[in-house]
Amino acid sequence: MSNIKIAIVGVGNCASALVQGINYYRVNNEEDAVGLMHWKIGGYRPCDIEVTAAFDIDKRKVGRDINEAVFAPPNCAQQFFPNLPPCGVKVQMGKMLDGVSGHMLNFEDDYTFVPSEVPGQEKEEIVASLRNSGAEVMLNYLPAGSEEASRFYADCALEAGVAFINNIPVFIASDPEWAARFAEKNVPIIGDDIKSQMGATILHRALAELFSKRGVKLDRSYQLNTGGNTDFLNMTNQGRLATKRISKTEAVQSAAGKRLADRDIHIGPSDYVSWQKDNKVCFLRMEGQIFGNVPINLEMRLSVEDSPNSAGIAIDAIRCCKLALDRGEGGILEGPSAFFSKHPPRQYPDYMAYQLTEDFIYGKDE
Repeated sequence: MSNIKIAIVGVGNCASALVQGINYYRVNNEEDAVGLMHWKIGGYRPCDIEVTAAFDIDKRKVGRDINEAVFAPPNCAQQFFPNLPPCGVKVQMGKMLDGVSGHMLNFEDDYTFVPSEVPGQEKEEIVASLRNSGAEVMLNYLPAGSEEASRFYADCALEAGVAFINNIPVFIASDPEWAARFAEKNVPIIGDDIKSQMGATILHRALAELFSKRGVKLDRSYQLNTGGNTDFLNMTNQGRLATKRISKTEAVQSAAGKRLADRDIHIGPSDYVSWQKDNKVCFLRMEGQIFGNVPINLEMRLSVEDSPNSAGIAIDAIRCCKLALDRGEGGILEGPSAFFSKHPPRQYPDYMAYQLTEDFIYGKDE
């Protein structure tokens, strides 16, 4: 089978983990396929994915081979497959718009943003690059809060007829107007805001559902997260956090038996700790009542490398998009969106989202 050709917008830590993972599974077989739904989806293996276009706006990445750029500062994702040979695909200058927070321009740390002197490309140029590269699927890895830039690239994907995976908390798949545009063009879309393999959100959802099914009344809950990568540094700008908080909170609220009042639930990024680098630490607390209104309190701490935690999910999402393209299907991929994303157009319990995705993969939803 031919490779799945992808375009990456934002060559940051998540892109680094994805590119390393694609190459990792070129030399490791099915028995080592940790973190994937299936070794093959629609006949496509993880190693059948090929990056043919990439866009960024940082001087240290633009113009470099993608296999080199994924290790350039300020990236700090774990290098689990560092010896990547050049692949011949250069990172192109994208369009800045609101893709970088102003405070990161002057941040005196390893993570200071260094803007490229290369002029940003306009929509027509990026659409032409997508077509010339043969890209079939675009992944949005821009920083949280990149509202204008995300919509710009979604528009480019629509114009080029390229499937779109929105990995960040900007509401595109879950916006009825955008969903209608993708359906009208018959272009597949998965989103919004990628849900990691074993992250804070999926664990919080599982516990909220467990409380409900076991008859425990959930009174209040918080989820506090710290990290030291550019994602957490970006989110110290509270103005870029509105949709992120909504995305993470709704993911948990939808799994609870009864919605909590706004004052009784707090979920979202909490602080930037530079020396944590790409390690994310989650502190989760749930307070409730069991039989006889007797109190119960649960506390949990999760420590995980943030970017590899999402890479396997991205690989599965890419292959689902390609499957839709092969079948001539467009618009929202409902099952995959619900299973892979925190803020899909329609929330389902995770066991249902999983089954809907399996049905999609094996053609049982037709």
